[in-house]
Amino acid sequence: MLTLEKPKKVLSSIKLKPYFQKDNFVLYNDDSLNILHQLKENSVDMIFADPHFQKDNFVLYNDDSLNILHQLKENSVDMIFADPPYNLSNGGFTVHAGRMVSVNKGVWDISNGFENDYAFHYRWLEACKRVLKPGGTLWVSGTYHSIYQCGYAMQALDYHILNDISWFKPNASPNLSCRFFTASHETIIWARKEKKAKHTFNYSAMKEGNWPEDQFKKPGLQMRSVWSMGTPKPAEKKFGKHPTQKPLDLLRRIVLASTNKGDIIIDPFTGSSTTGIAATMHGRKFVGIDTEKKFLDLSIKRFNDLKNSL
Repeated sequence: MLTLEKPKKVLSSIKLKPYFQKDNFVLYNDDSLNILHQLKENSVDMIFADPHFQKDNFVLYNDDSLNILHQLKENSVDMIFADPPYNLSNGGFTVHAGRMVSVNKGVWDISNGFENDYAFHYRWLEACKRVLKPGGTLWVSGTYHSIYQCGYAMQALDYHILNDISWFKPNASPNLSCRFFTASHETIIWARKEKKAKHTFNYSAMKEGNWPEDQFKKPGLQMRSVWSMGTPKPAEKKFGKHPTQKPLDLLRRIVLASTNKGDIIIDPFTGSSTTGIAATMHGRKFVGIDTEKKFLDLSIKRFNDLKNSL
């Protein structure tokens, strides 16, 4: 179980004398980074912030991902899946269920300009790298609006890139303008923290497994880097949906490919927590972080529904 210790126990590893301390209320007169860096000897579960939800090995935080990632122990996480903002909410339109709809997803998805967008991606990727184990891996999903910035930042941070996956969507929305090709895929970059470390790749499960959702995967042959899967099924959206929700089939494959039972998985932009649902289904520990409470509440409904069905 992912247990969260009280701050009093957590703070025992901080050498600096507190400015004030009484019970579990502690103040330090110092730069926050100096204090956070002294927490690196604590366990991955020792986080100051109260979870928005916690049950068994499924934990959600309603907070900025950087705030939570900075409180995690260095070299403590097995895998991270991240679906960061694509920064494509520009007032345009697309088609959904045969209707013209706005592409605007929320304030969190509006671009702040190239330099600020890149700086944002660099910061969260840097925070992720600190908490990953040497052989831990990171998956980053995106469209052309964001994935090249993420890839460049990953190279700048010296991640070791393993694969780029092309997720082909057979049921992608049509292009309204008829002036360029219909966007029907997303790119997912898979990378390891350290170049010389050994990462988890469950080769046999990918090669020999049953993957009926993927029209490109041939039985008994190696899993290739182009995956054909539709967008989320109606059952995955019965409690509501996130505007960039990923299909459960996609996250199940990622979880099964790159983790083992009992591993710790983090999603710093968890949304409706498809990553967490896949992790729970296969016996992994999960921490999800999101600034939008309504999507965390949707995550809780999905989690409870899964637990009731097991």
